[in-house]
Amino acid sequence: MFSKEITIMNATGLHARPASMFVQEAGKYKSDIHVVKDGKKINAKSIMGIMAGGIAKGTQVVIEAEGEDEETAVEALVALIESKFGEE
Repeated sequence: MFSKEITIMNATGLHARPASMFVQEAGKYKSDIHVVKDGKKINAKSIMGIMAGGIAKGTQVVIEAEGEDEETAVEALVALIESKFGEE
């Protein structure tokens, strides 16, 4: 398993367009990928799960993946979050 902790910094958090972008990126990988918020694991490939997760600006999460491309998947998702989804 590979994981990284990151803080969500875009204005809208992981809602609507950013959530869609996040799930699309996660879907490119074979690994099982989760967003861990307050100890709760959310399937990173589920748009409903991500949107229902209440992941707002300033929320600290862990992106974790397990599988053959786990490190690549986590790094790509962290880079997407760091880009603030092109919002700012």
